[in-house]
Amino acid sequence: MKLDELIQLISNIAGITVNQSMLADSLGITRQTISNRIKTQSEVTVSEIRRVEEFFKISIFSSVTDDIAYIDYYTDVFASCGNGSIVFSSEKTKLPIPISMISGYSKNKLYSMINASGNSMSPTIDNGDKLIVEHWNGNQIQDNKIYVFCFNNEFFVKRLSKNLDEIIIKSDNPEYRIRTINGKSAAELILIGKIVATVKQLD
Repeated sequence: MKLDELIQLISNIAGITVNQSMLADSLGITRQTISNRIKTQSEVTVSEIRRVEEFFKISIFSSVTDDIAYIDYYTDVFASCGNGSIVFSSEKTKLPIPISMISGYSKNKLYSMINASGNSMSPTIDNGDKLIVEHWNGNQIQDNKIYVFCFNNEFFVKRLSKNLDEIIIKSDNPEYRIRTINGKSAAELILIGKIVATVKQLD
């Protein structure tokens, strides 16, 4: 769920007109920060939703119970955000997720949830965050979106961009360098899916 969508949802549930300043007050941040995050289409975290619920005395999750998707959560799968390490297990459980939190949700798409490990995508994705993955269905790479992919038998979570016959791999953490693969190597990159939501750990 994006911040502008959250503002509209709060307004609908609370029956008042909520603006950026009010949302900023509820989250304990500045209005300028809210404005910047709306421009970058920043996703709302679970902990932020809890703060909003407490501030406005509303219940967002109970208000969207009719719009729930049950997603496979692979508790022992860690999509690396650092050094490429992964622990893979076939064990999974079903988790109810409000579809309002999933960008571009469609009943015709397949989703799953995995755990992030490492800090190369910080501050967007932190170690221990849960990532909702929209499984790849053959679509072209959308520039600068975050993907889960396999390369050289290792799994990664990175931003991808495509430039002619090369793929640019970027981390959000500036301590990690940009990587580029091209030619036959680019063909060896296997897309698993696109990250469409990040569930932050509760503070």
